[in-house]
Formats: sequence, structure tokens, C-alpha cells
Amino acid sequence: MTVVGILHPGSMGAGVAAQARLSGAEVLWCPTGRSFATKERAFKHGLTAVNDLRELVDAADVILSICPPAYAENVATEVAALAFAGLYLDGNAISPATMARVDAIATRGGATVVDGSIIGSPPSDSKHPRLYLSGPEHALTSVTSLFSGSAVHPHVLSGGIGRASALKLSYSSYQKTSRVLAAVSYALACDYGVEEELLDIAQGRTTSYLAETGYIPKVAARSWRWGPEMEEAAAALREAGLPADLAEASAGVMSRWGGLRDSPLGIPEVLEHLHDDPERHPG
Repeated sequence: MTVVGILHPGSMGAGVAAQARLSGAEVLWCPTGRSFATKERAFKHGLTAVNDLRELVDAADVILSICPPAYAENVATEVAALAFAGLYLDGNAISPATMARVDAIATRGGATVVDGSIIGSPPSDSKHPRLYLSGPEHALTSVTSLFSGSAVHPHVLSGGIGRASALKLSYSSYQKTSRVLAAVSYALACDYGVEEELLDIAQGRTTSYLAETGYIPKVAARSWRWGPEMEEAAAALREAGLPADLAEASAGVMSRWGGLRDSPLGIPEVLEHLHDDPERHPG
């Protein structure tokens, strides 16, 4: 039987760990210092409590780190200090650079590290998040089999540590920011009594802007006038006492495309202009 340890079993962590039980794994967790809500959640998902982190590390073949991103390195350090030599899956929303540090920390402790990213809601009968994985091939096979037949659907990425984290933040940078921007846009519309009209316009769309990559060069070519428009939007937001940060940031991004007025460039060239130092970016 594979023994899995879950660190910080929040809604996502507990849900993902519970799915590993479907393949026959035993899932351990450490209740020390955890809230009553966390303890209830662990009980609900059938997780087995241990006395302390040492007991969890000594017993586990696989450790899942699914916690707030600010704690990812500290958690890895705590586990490494106990010389964990099993498979360490970091499933946190962290940058590739942070993931590289987590990899170095956990590897020094003796672990084999897998970079993971979870896209979607906590698993349930109706929700099936994707678990993207990158890292050593043999470790990826082990993680994939751990979730075989569960509501968590593994997807293996080539290219090693950092790829899964990059995918997560590529998606989150759009998904999370667009949610916030929608709230700010709606707040401005409400202030002027045009929220119904705004929703009518939005509901006329059936696709996500994120899926329309072919439109990116058009945005770049029009940024010479869209940028000032966003500056005006920022002014309107400030006048209404609303946050203007995202609109200002959007104008700042468009300024990097300022010299591409009506340019016929393709996607690769347009994206190149977004980098502050083209020689430094991973591509």
C-alpha cells in the first residue's frame, strides 16, 4: 500500500488527497496546530491523523504539498529537515523560480521532486480538476498511477521542473485578474446606472478572450490608441473612487507595443515586445 502524506489539507488539498485513497493509498495528515475546520475536513475525507510531522515523514512514500503559495518554501524546508527521501509533489501556485528553490530544498533533504499544478475546483462527483505534472519521468509515472480512475485527471508535461508551475501562473494571471477586472468594471457601470447594458454586451460573447490568441497581434497594433483609452478609463475609475490600478497597468503593458502601430507582425514577434529583456526570458 502506498502511504501519502498531505500537508495543510485545505479544501483543495484534502479533496485531492482523498482521491488518492481510491487507488488504495493510505493518506496521513498532521493535526498539530490546525483549526477545527481543518480537522473536520480531514475526518470527512477519511484522512488518518498522526502525532507529528516526523511520524508523517517517516511513514509516507509520497508527500503532497498543497498550501498557500507564500508557505511553499517553508513547508519544503520543514520536510527536508526531517530527511524525507520519498516523492515530494509540490502542487502550489508558485512561479518557476520559486519551484526551482523548492526543488533544491527538497532534493537536498533526499526527496525526488515533482512540479505540479492544479487547474479547476476541488474534486467531487461533478468536478474533475486537472493535475499537470513535470519532473523526473519515473516520478511522473508514480503520481499518475496514484490518481488513476479518480476525479483528479493527471496530465504529464515534458521539459522538467518549472513547466507545470509556469502553466498554472500563465492561466491564473488571466483568470484571477480578469475576475477582479470584471468586478471593477461592473462597479463603475453600477455607479453610472448602466450595469444592465454592460451585462447585455458581455452576454453576447460565447468564448473566452484567452482562447482568441489570433487577436493578440491586433491588440498590439491598436495599442497606440487603446493605451490612452485605458488611461481615460483609469481616470474615470479614480473619479468614482474605484481602484484604477488594473487599468493603469493595462495601459503600461500597451506602452510596450507603442511602436507597433498598425503593424502586421505575427504572434511570436508581438509577444517578444512584451519582454523587458528579450535575452532573459525562458524562450
